[in-house]
Amino acid sequence: MRNGRVTHEAAGAAGGWLEYSALRTPHSAFAMRLAHLADLHLGFRQYYRQTSQGINQREADVAVAFRRVVDDVIAAQPELILVAGDVFHSVRPGNPAILDAFNQFRRLSDALPGVSVIIIAGDHDTPRSVETGTILRLFEALPAFHVVVHEAKRLSFPQWELSVLCVPFAAFAGEPRPDLDVDPDARRNILLMHGELAGLPRDYDPGEHGIPTLEPSELHAERWDYVALGHYHVARQMAPNAWYSGSIEYVSRNPWGDLKQEKAQGRAGEKGWLLVELQQRTKVKFQPVELARRHVDLEPINASGRSAEQLDEEIASRVAAVKNGIEDQIVRQLVYEVSRLVARELKHEAIRDYKTRALHYHLDLRRPESRREVGVGGPGGKARTLADIVVEYLERRPTTPGVDRHHLVALGRRYVEDAERERGER
Repeated sequence: MRNGRVTHEAAGAAGGWLEYSALRTPHSAFAMRLAHLADLHLGFRQYYRQTSQGINQREADVAVAFRRVVDDVIAAQPELILVAGDVFHSVRPGNPAILDAFNQFRRLSDALPGVSVIIIAGDHDTPRSVETGTILRLFEALPAFHVVVHEAKRLSFPQWELSVLCVPFAAFAGEPRPDLDVDPDARRNILLMHGELAGLPRDYDPGEHGIPTLEPSELHAERWDYVALGHYHVARQMAPNAWYSGSIEYVSRNPWGDLKQEKAQGRAGEKGWLLVELQQRTKVKFQPVELARRHVDLEPINASGRSAEQLDEEIASRVAAVKNGIEDQIVRQLVYEVSRLVARELKHEAIRDYKTRALHYHLDLRRPESRREVGVGGPGGKARTLADIVVEYLERRPTTPGVDRHHLVALGRRYVEDAERERGER
């Protein structure tokens, strides 16, 4: 970073090291290597296909991704491993997910003896009640594993002159929120937190509207040697030394939003973790993981003025053009301006064939937008939709203290649009 700005190396755009210089004199001259991963979502299930062992195929895909991440982390030989929340997809994961997670973390511990691993709880693996037990405590049985679930906790590592402030989701979302202050007695300070910073694009997971957020300025990133964030599923730099590592697989409600945001970050179709070197010029490197299958978002089609036969041909040509085919992949085809008549007359046996070949094929048909007459006999603007009416109502009604009206309105619009889309696909 020069004059407070990030400097990308030539290899950075292609997934190489990114560097920044601390805004202050580095606390210590020795180098330290960290592995930063988050949002594993082990036990995630989607679609209906199962493996020969009776495991949901997507759950198996996520497990494979985690094993490959463990392989990569072992090869990187870090001194400290940070897991920034959402180890599991739910508070009560299935037995296969629990067993595989324990075995993989134990393999990590055996391969890297003495290396400390810090796990904080995310929103998906945080019990609603403090009195409710959490399966994350299981990992405390492994050597040098530290688990922080409900309250913020500061961990000290004298061998590295290091302090790590751990802020799990319950502490991030609670009131009052913990002070994000460094330990003045430590030569190096790291913030490990699971939560959402304000201003992040939400189209990757619109159902998350309304959750607590933190203004990026409240991180005080300049005080920390590194800020390791979890919750947002796309690897993203939030400050010169603050990063979301992203999820290790596509586990969002809307994976197509993930793809859109990854493309904006220059990593289209890539999931992984971050390798961080703390030194005078700290380096951060995105480490992609090989995924079991691709998410293929086909180029949208505008069906206005096309017959069902023409639309069938266009859809077939898009499918045929997919590199290496759609077999066992996850595919979406958006089609706009499709009338009910055309939708009914589509060649549904061909669509069933695509669904059979792919792990999941979604033909997302969008109806034409309704229009109304304005004045007498003259064509006018768009009619008010149900979503418009709901938004207008939510913008006027009194809100409960503490409720963010912007998030409430966005959530109301999303629910109505999702319901209308589902109705249109029947």
